[in-house]
Amino acid sequence: MVLILRALGLGDFLTGVPSYRAVRNAFPGHRIVLAAPPALEPLARLTGSVDEVLASRPLERLAGRIRSPEVAVNLHGKGPQSTRILLELDPDRLVSFANAEVAETAGMPEWRPHEHEVHRWARLLNECSVPCDPTRLELDLSDVPAAPEVEGATVVHPGAAYGARRWPVERWAEVAASEVSQGRRVVVTGGPEERDLAERLAALAGLPSGDVLAGRTDLVSLAAVVARAGRVLCADTGVAHLATATRTPSVVLFGPTSPQRWGPPPDRPWHQALWHGSVGDPLGAEPDRGLLAITVDEVLAALERLPEKQKA
Repeated sequence: MVLILRALGLGDFLTGVPSYRAVRNAFPGHRIVLAAPPALEPLARLTGSVDEVLASRPLERLAGRIRSPEVAVNLHGKGPQSTRILLELDPDRLVSFANAEVAETAGMPEWRPHEHEVHRWARLLNECSVPCDPTRLELDLSDVPAAPEVEGATVVHPGAAYGARRWPVERWAEVAASEVSQGRRVVVTGGPEERDLAERLAALAGLPSGDVLAGRTDLVSLAAVVARAGRVLCADTGVAHLATATRTPSVVLFGPTSPQRWGPPPDRPWHQALWHGSVGDPLGAEPDRGLLAITVDEVLAALERLPEKQKA
């Protein structure tokens, strides 16, 4: 059995997809277990590389629930906590970044703080003799049903986990209204806790209430909406990574963090990352000043640059 630790959120999970596939390819006869939040299990199975999801919270101990994996792969962080969680399981082999506080990691690959998240984990595996292609990001959602009305629509996702990454709803409403004026249907997505935000956006933009999908989708059905959409507009959040995973054209707004670390692949022109070059606290409660520097006109101009989505 091979255990992969990545007990993080949606965006983190999706940036790890090439690495899960690399582990599967390197250990074809082994059971691949991913320690991650249980909500991610349906998406994990869509990667074609995970046999089981072990329900886990960030940095939760796994001892007593699983033991002695043949290989333990730390895709969670640089340690020491995450590495010790895996060492506690007594694996035959550990794959991890080196950490001076954990003697067992001596000689392992070096952590690079400004590396893109996808390439970080691909490099870890490659340097540990597990070949990994960082471009293998896509998920196939063709068999996952979605409402017909989302086909070709513009998805506007105004929410984010932290206020620092939330562009003002009034600006999103201006962009949504512009899309409608050009004959595009707009649907507004979000989690149950973002329903009020989505309804406010819809009211400001003059959208029908039926086009507010926030709180009405689980992760897999949200992914199916993104896969069927014509374009996605969002901040630096998990939905941006769903757009990458489904090759749906997108405009992604960055503020406190750089797209060089978390943005869509720069060699894919159907994704536009907007950033004013400043960095701040991505966990802050108030919108980042760099994010606020992005104007409605900039977003509309980025939309003009987007190609139409290619049919699969």
